[in-house]
Amino acid sequence: MNYGMILYVLGWIMNFEALFLLPSVVVAMIYREQAGFSIIITAILCLGMGLLIISRKPQKTQIYAREGFVIVAFSWIILSIFGALPFRISGVIPSMVDAVFEVASGFTTTGASILPNVEALPHCLLFLRSFTHWVGGMGVLVFVIAVLPLAGGSNMYLMKAESPGPSVKKLVPKVKRTALTLYVMYLLITLIEIIFLLAGRMPLFDALTLSFGTAGTGGFGVRNDSIASYTIYQQNVITIFMILFGVNFNVYYLIYRRKLKEIKNCSEVFAYLAIIAVAVILISVNIRDRYPGVGLAIKDAAFQVGSIITTTGYSTVDFNLWPAFSKTVLVLLMFIGACAGSTGGGIKVSRLIILCKTVTKELDYIVHPNGVKKIKMEGKQLEHSVLRSVNVFMIAYILVFVASVLLISLDNFDLTTNFTAVAATLNNIGPGLGRVGPASNFGCYSDFSKIILTFDMLAGRLELFPVLILLSWRTWKK
Repeated sequence: MNYGMILYVLGWIMNFEALFLLPSVVVAMIYREQAGFSIIITAILCLGMGLLIISRKPQKTQIYAREGFVIVAFSWIILSIFGALPFRISGVIPSMVDAVFEVASGFTTTGASILPNVEALPHCLLFLRSFTHWVGGMGVLVFVIAVLPLAGGSNMYLMKAESPGPSVKKLVPKVKRTALTLYVMYLLITLIEIIFLLAGRMPLFDALTLSFGTAGTGGFGVRNDSIASYTIYQQNVITIFMILFGVNFNVYYLIYRRKLKEIKNCSEVFAYLAIIAVAVILISVNIRDRYPGVGLAIKDAAFQVGSIITTTGYSTVDFNLWPAFSKTVLVLLMFIGACAGSTGGGIKVSRLIILCKTVTKELDYIVHPNGVKKIKMEGKQLEHSVLRSVNVFMIAYILVFVASVLLISLDNFDLTTNFTAVAATLNNIGPGLGRVGPASNFGCYSDFSKIILTFDMLAGRLELFPVLILLSWRTWKK
């Protein structure tokens, strides 16, 4: 284990966290808010510790898969703890457990909150909450890779450990250029959304914060009713961009390179869009009687389907009041999630496609024992390592899910609340049902349960393995 290099990269993470805090300081200066001092103090603390750690670069700079997973897990824990300090120092969130929960929810793009009244927060802290979504959406390690030179294949180990999906592909031959390309596309689409929202006469502050939440598929709003009080045009713009950010970014790269013929092989994206279309139709029909016109029913159905499957978590209505059928569809979408290589969470459409093809293969094998059938996706045969990782992921996912539901049930809330609370945090969605519905928050849980749910948010964002490896004694064995 290269402890020196692990510490060195973590030092850079602290430096970058100080950098990410600066835009919120600017907002505090614009609105003349004293809460900005808490952000400045945190930034100075992060920068001081970061510079001290990186002052001596290790002689051995090569890192491998084990170090990559450990770095990623520790990075997100550090981001959450130090990111919580402005809320704790300012007194906006008195409890450190609550503050870490809130900020971890931001960086992991979950959007679950313990705050009953977000409109009472200073603008600078509201901006910081939403900006954590944007930073966490693409991944802070991806940003580090784009600017920090590491030896050999070290970059790829970091990217694989942080990026969502069963496999990670390079867009260009060099990993550093791949990371930079991803961030450029990410920034460009975010700017386009901001322009569209401003064109619909949304205030600049709201357009920035909501675009950060949409881009990162996070879900922190700046109003207590989330998106409900915005215009239909603004809601429709957010619906479209939520769905766009749930698409694999490889597709946007192919469009940029004008390789349109290769897009037809992106079966995951077509499946993702088909699931959205079917879900919107089913829910629209189910809730039609609750609306004066079919157009409004489709609008809300499309928004909530897009919000849940991309794990953004915004809401235009309290879907906790919808019929049981519609709520069931939404819960299923919580588990499906967005595409691999997107900013969305969940199990991922690609994994579900692979699992379905695996089941079909086994059924064919039972009927035709001597037959040979290969599992293909996007026109290419899947390697055994990919199939194995998908199967192991699902086993680990179920174990973590069941253990989490069991542990938070000690608070003695109903099963619907506990089940969807874990589903909402492990899949990085935000709102659940029952006492954690879109009109409620997670403040009802005990500190112990909040720690479990914070763990779920981190584990879900990092695809389980980095966090689980961190807890394994074999990781630290020489």
